[in-house]
Amino acid sequence: MANSSEDKKKAPAPPSPPLTTMSVMAPAIGWLIPGAGHIIQKRWIRGGLLLVSIALMFLLGVMMDGHVYKPNGGDILDILGFVGDLGAGALYIVVRVLGVGDGASAHVSADYGKVFIIVAGLLNFISVADAYHIAIGKKA
Repeated sequence: MANSSEDKKKAPAPPSPPLTTMSVMAPAIGWLIPGAGHIIQKRWIRGGLLLVSIALMFLLGVMMDGHVYKPNGGDILDILGFVGDLGAGALYIVVRVLGVGDGASAHVSADYGKVFIIVAGLLNFISVADAYHIAIGKKA
């Protein structure tokens, strides 16, 4: 059995989505302000729910004395924690500027707070991806 010419032909790659202002702005603004990527696309309810849930989760984590990770090149878990925290956008930037979450806390709730902060950032990353997919027309 020899390979036929049909087998050698590859299927054409699907066209890449067009680069539009909205496909760039929605993820960028959505990362900086959770839910804003949806709000600027007139997805008011979804954007509002994301804003409230991500901000509330992040603030609850801070109120529980959760540790806010700094940029570092050390332990892999610290690097992953930083990436998760950074996902919260402006919330992370404000907390770092204010110096909140720097010290080690002896409270039992501090571990839960740390996880709340990381999960808020990761949820915002998912929100950014969703805003991008809406902007390129891949999702309604």
